[in-house]
Amino acid sequence: MSQNDYEKLSITPIVTKIASFFNRQDIMSQRKSMTSKSKNLDKEALLFHSKGRPGKLEIAATKPLTSQRDLSLAYSPGVAAPCLAIAENVDSAYDYTAKGNLVAVISNGTAVLGLGNIGAAAAKPVMEGKAVLFKKFADIDGIDLELDTSDTDKFVNAVALLGPSFGGINLEDIKAPECFIIEQQLRERMDIPVFHDDQHGTAIIAAAGLINALHLTGRDMKNIKIVSNGAGAASIACVELMKTMGVPHQNVIICDRSGPVYKGREASMNQWKSAHAVETEARTLEDALVGADVFLGLSAAGALTTSMVTKMADRPIIFAMANPVPEIMPDEAKAVRPDAIIATGRSDFPNQVNNVLGFPYIFRGALDVRASKINDEMKIAAANAIAMLAREDVPDSVADAYDGQTLSYGEDYIIPAPFDPRLISSVSAAVAEMAMKTGVARRPIADLDAYRRDLSARLDPTASTLQTIYDRISAKKKTVVFAEGEEEKVIRAALSFRNAGYGHPILVAREHRVKETIARLGLEGAEDIPITNAKISDHNEDYIDFLYEKLQRKGSLKRDCQRMVNLDRNVFAACMVSMGHADTMVTGLTRSFKPSFEHVTRVIDVAKNSQFMAASMIVSRGRTIFVGDVSVTERPSGEEMANIAEAMAAKAKQMGHKPRVAILSFTNFGSPESAIAAESRRAVEVLKARKVSFEFDGEMSADVALDFDLMKSRYPFCSLSGPANILVMPGLHSANISFKLIQQIAEGSIIGPMLLGGEYPFQIISMSDSAHDIVQAAALAAYETLR
Repeated sequence: MSQNDYEKLSITPIVTKIASFFNRQDIMSQRKSMTSKSKNLDKEALLFHSKGRPGKLEIAATKPLTSQRDLSLAYSPGVAAPCLAIAENVDSAYDYTAKGNLVAVISNGTAVLGLGNIGAAAAKPVMEGKAVLFKKFADIDGIDLELDTSDTDKFVNAVALLGPSFGGINLEDIKAPECFIIEQQLRERMDIPVFHDDQHGTAIIAAAGLINALHLTGRDMKNIKIVSNGAGAASIACVELMKTMGVPHQNVIICDRSGPVYKGREASMNQWKSAHAVETEARTLEDALVGADVFLGLSAAGALTTSMVTKMADRPIIFAMANPVPEIMPDEAKAVRPDAIIATGRSDFPNQVNNVLGFPYIFRGALDVRASKINDEMKIAAANAIAMLAREDVPDSVADAYDGQTLSYGEDYIIPAPFDPRLISSVSAAVAEMAMKTGVARRPIADLDAYRRDLSARLDPTASTLQTIYDRISAKKKTVVFAEGEEEKVIRAALSFRNAGYGHPILVAREHRVKETIARLGLEGAEDIPITNAKISDHNEDYIDFLYEKLQRKGSLKRDCQRMVNLDRNVFAACMVSMGHADTMVTGLTRSFKPSFEHVTRVIDVAKNSQFMAASMIVSRGRTIFVGDVSVTERPSGEEMANIAEAMAAKAKQMGHKPRVAILSFTNFGSPESAIAAESRRAVEVLKARKVSFEFDGEMSADVALDFDLMKSRYPFCSLSGPANILVMPGLHSANISFKLIQQIAEGSIIGPMLLGGEYPFQIISMSDSAHDIVQAAALAAYETLR
């Protein structure tokens, strides 16, 4: 795996944010200060991987297996039919099995991340992570395979024999030079794509960035001078691809620990370095960089000095891609060369060279045309597609993830953001088209425009919703009060929330109890999380006066308000939010929803022209459905159901969806007649009277709302243009039961419940929630402050 794959793992955002404080003078001391936080991160990562079902993957059936008939079709005797069909025509395996959407992620663990040769078993978490990225970004099923051998021939033989099982092979974390031999031999022996991402993934993204950097500086591939520092797999792949794209051989100098690779050099050489040896008088990296247009860094922190940068050509292009600390920090390079265009492998600087921009979509396109290989033309097509996407207008969904920044093509935006939803349609289609043009596609696509549309719809936009939320709140860093601050899970969540850079946590707790828990758990770095409570706060009298003014005509004496502020952490936290001493709050771990909600809403009123409600977002099999109200209103009236519909429609639109609202009942448009459905019918009339701008209809049953064919065949008059994505429930009873069932048995993920309608935002979690769930709730609460 290349240096850039650090950014793909869940631990990376924290490591890279810490690394951003490094500088050349105190890099060692900064690393020491990072150690305690890294230890804490290690504990969190171990818990993340071990909790519940260990690991990050599972296998799910794609066909129903609910009857004897299903079993007889899936296995014996029915399975004989596809077996015989494949025996007659081996290519029909793509039609009758999962082969066409299956990629093997294979490693022997000899070059894992920055960890080195740690063995096949130790590489498995990374390979599982790569498989997860395939699924998340391109809906490809990845299966990780770890081969316990460092023998090149054994490795090649083992992988080559797997050809009938997979549509593609992604090689990963194999040390050089063996990785070159393995890939070359497998490409020769197998008739499916074989792709070593450490080499080609990095090369493709770097090439995309280079295309745009040259465009902005008025250069041409044929006339530039490149110096690549590092002679490993990624560096050589970058150089080879750029030469294929037009950079002259003599214009590229590769440097390693022994200096430039020049003709006649004997020290530390091999056939792959020798292929790129050039005639040059340069004997050091600094010599090589004199007059260079481009620096490619695939080496180590600090390898590029400011002195070297000053010797480069006008408007130098610097790709410092070592991770977590680049060869030179962007601010250092800019200090001596303000005209430089700089890219790194990190997400906290502009122009991140991140392999996740490439490999999922490259394989998607290759698989969809059943390509026999991924050739240079397909790699170049991917690089061009990525480059061109950066020149297009950035959609709001991407811009929102980088709140406070102007994302537009230029020196600080030569590479698209990793969560740009257009990547799958742009890159995959370009790869598929080039596979057809170069004759390696075995199932050409007749209508590329339709294919692009299918790709856009393949991944639900909500797949990246949480990341968008995290990125937006990271830019604003709101203050979140964790009301139950003495709980172990809450302390861990507050620490994670802060370390991830999402915002500023405050614990409502007794300091000695928090310190005892921190010591017991060994949570290094948690000692400085702010702690407050009624005993030590300077604002108690203000809170009491504020609360008394709200409740004095609701049966509360001042001493009642004093007792609530002093003894109830939810009331105290809600006062902090209402009085502007925090932006939002999270509670609910130690009390059920109802008492938690009642205590918070003694302080926080409902927003004007609104009502409290809770909506959950369910993401499953490419569909996103909002369900509400699942927590607050027991028997909503027609007007209240209309309010719920409007609130959820606004939330769905905020998250990038076109609202289609179904008002649910057990009846369908008056059949059968029932007084129970009266309020659902009333809600439709209220929405009509309000002349809302979104689609809605009802009353209807859930199956009709979600099955568009059923809806149109039985009720062609229904006004929805597609299956409903917002379900307004007729009562808390049915809503909560349905939601809890979905949580337990349905595939997919659930975001929420999200409390809406408050004068100030707050979230109430479940008593069974994990630290991860609490972080998510805190993020949702902080996100609500940005509305």
